[in-house]
Amino acid sequence: MKYRLLKLAMVCMSLALICAPLHVEAIGKEQVTTEKQCLSPSTVQFQNQLRKLWIDHVVWTRNYIVSAVAGMDDQQKVLERLLKNQQDIGDAIKPYYGEAAGNKLAELLREHIVIAGKIVEAAKQGNQADVEKYNKDWYKNADEIALFLSSANPNLSKKQLTDLLYMHLQLVTDTVTARLTKNWDADIVAFDKGIDHIIVLADTLSEAIVRQFPTQFK
Repeated sequence: MKYRLLKLAMVCMSLALICAPLHVEAIGKEQVTTEKQCLSPSTVQFQNQLRKLWIDHVVWTRNYIVSAVAGMDDQQKVLERLLKNQQDIGDAIKPYYGEAAGNKLAELLREHIVIAGKIVEAAKQGNQADVEKYNKDWYKNADEIALFLSSANPNLSKKQLTDLLYMHLQLVTDTVTARLTKNWDADIVAFDKGIDHIIVLADTLSEAIVRQFPTQFK
């Protein structure tokens, strides 16, 4: 139910974004002026597309963690759906960066998921050495994603992306820890924060792409 309400809120937010008020502060003795900054329908559509894809990323990642920790029969099916999401995200940037770049991003994101799966399994077995080893690989993969995206778009800062991705990894870790310790309150908090955070990441990407390819969003 919460996921459906979130999607409805995104639609309402999109309508508001099409002509969002822009406040200009007064400088010296100049009066404060207010005008409207209108976003094109294609800009709003692209923003919502990336939001949905990245929200799906968080939702299906959590679903996989729940399934993997509990050893449920749907674990493989959930993993397949989660991996499809990584290709969907890669496909979303192909109109701007090409087939090879889209597939490269999808590959890096699939690696992100595969490593996360290894961390979950090692944590379930109490193998802290493997958890630490895979965790290093996980953060290295995040560095590679940040470098790849920032290299493709001058409007994206590698540090900004690295910080955003590291926070995403921390929130996923919080989910894994909460599920393993059966701290359901902490699990809910981590999921809520994960959704809020991933929208920031998605918007950072969409805004940078729109700025880089303005003629495609008229």
